[in-house]
Amino acid sequence: MNPWILLGAAIGLEVAGTVCLKLADGFAKPLPSALVFLFYGAAFTALVFAIRRIDVSVAYAIWSGVGTAAIAAVGMGLLGELFSWSRVFWIAVIVAGVVGLQLDAARAG
Repeated sequence: MNPWILLGAAIGLEVAGTVCLKLADGFAKPLPSALVFLFYGAAFTALVFAIRRIDVSVAYAIWSGVGTAAIAAVGMGLLGELFSWSRVFWIAVIVAGVVGLQLDAARAG
């Protein structure tokens, strides 16, 4: 399977796991609590297979950077967390850093 699809799946699963972590309310709610482990386990599994063909430094930076930006957006958009233009700016900085790392890796590759 295409490693970039696996990396995208790992990001989506990690975001789903993090949302469930919030919804689990300190592991007081059984279904979201169980889903935390399911989604994080699947996310790490997809990441393991992605880094077989993508440099770990690039894959992990993309996984963590895009995941951080995505969960911040979900938090502000769906979970009632504080929205501010300052947060949007810093999320954009994270995304720019991930893009820059990918461009550098492609140039060197």
